[in-house]
Amino acid sequence: MQVLQNDTFLKALMRESTSYTPVWMMRQAGRYLPEYKATRQDAGSFMDLCRNAQFATDVTLQPLDRYPLLDAAILFSDILTIPDAMGLGLSFEAGEGPRFERTLQHEADIKKLTVPDMADLQYVFNAVSSIRKALNGRVPLIGFSGSPWTLATYMVEGKGGTDFLTTKKMAYTRPDLLHHILETTAQTVIQYLNAQIEAGAQAVMIFDSWGGALSHNAYIEFSLNYMKKIIAGLTKTADGRKVPCVMFTKGGGLWLEAQAESGADALGLDWTIDIGLARARVGSKVALQGNLDPAVLLSTPAAIEKEVANILVSYGEGSGHVFNLGHGITQWTPPENAAAFLEAVRKHSQQYHINK
Repeated sequence: MQVLQNDTFLKALMRESTSYTPVWMMRQAGRYLPEYKATRQDAGSFMDLCRNAQFATDVTLQPLDRYPLLDAAILFSDILTIPDAMGLGLSFEAGEGPRFERTLQHEADIKKLTVPDMADLQYVFNAVSSIRKALNGRVPLIGFSGSPWTLATYMVEGKGGTDFLTTKKMAYTRPDLLHHILETTAQTVIQYLNAQIEAGAQAVMIFDSWGGALSHNAYIEFSLNYMKKIIAGLTKTADGRKVPCVMFTKGGGLWLEAQAESGADALGLDWTIDIGLARARVGSKVALQGNLDPAVLLSTPAAIEKEVANILVSYGEGSGHVFNLGHGITQWTPPENAAAFLEAVRKHSQQYHINK
């Protein structure tokens, strides 16, 4: 078993004492890095990159090689691997994002939906094993999945970034059909994340990218309840250590108290909520991850340092904070600004952990 050389991230998720605030970046392996673009070109397509364990390993490690201050690696993959394995025909068009050849809009198609064979997702688990081996204990590895609600919006609408009217119409007119999609997807996510943990993931994250588009009652019924079901079904320990789970609903600041009762160890925050107020609302029930606006990284090192310091001041003393962006890093971020962000977190966070 590999000895973990830097477990600051895992300790913070469990609200244990650390000497500084650990940091990683959502989408830290991606299009803002020239080395990623080169590997992506070699791979031929985005999904070819995901399906090749060596390519996935290479791009996962690229930001760690460039930025020694990162405290975690995250599996390079996509949340849409699950609906792809369900036979919906995933493709990525340049400049257009993901699309599905088949959608779930008719009752007959929806009722045919079943949990896919995990063998169809073996390439993801192979990538996890390969990355874990290549990390050699350097930092922990995060596995992840989309939430059932977020995956359902892609499966029904056929693409992302919509107003979700077809999915919402189903929620209000045929909730039984939407619940079938969500239940099937939740059972799939449980198996999927547990297989990632078995392959070597040391923490897992559920990305609820579109939960914030729902009304209060609809969020509880169609998003949060299914994430709770997933968390309850997850493998809790591996390698003799707790495997923490982070739950992140973009636009989810309205429901922090309910999220804190979900069984998750930590909640991700977007940039629309003050982290100090969030900490006051959830108390000691969960750790918090976030929450710099990714657009700040398009500014200057001085502006980045100021915003980082403001978030650290707001969170205050003690552990239980994993510094991150409030959503994924944008492709237009200058790599040197990402470095300035990481340096600012390390520089300013240590004062909040002295003898704490």
